Amino acid sequence: MLKLKVEGMTCNHCVMAVTKALKKVPGVEKVEVSLEKGEALVEGTADPKALVQAVEEEGYRAQVLA
Repeated sequence: MLKLKVEGMTCNHCVMAVTKALKKVPGVEKVEVSLEKGEALVEGTADPKALVQAVEEEGYRAQVLA
């Protein structure tokens, strides 16, 4: 499992947008995005750089935590 810090989310619409963007990345099996924690947990074999790029293309900032 990979944890991403996601900055810029302010509402549930943001959570849905980030979730949808991450699910489009090849290799993603499961996504959980938390507005309260400002994090996304991603399961699968996706490239971490591709995950960050997908989030940033939606207008948010992201970095890999673990």
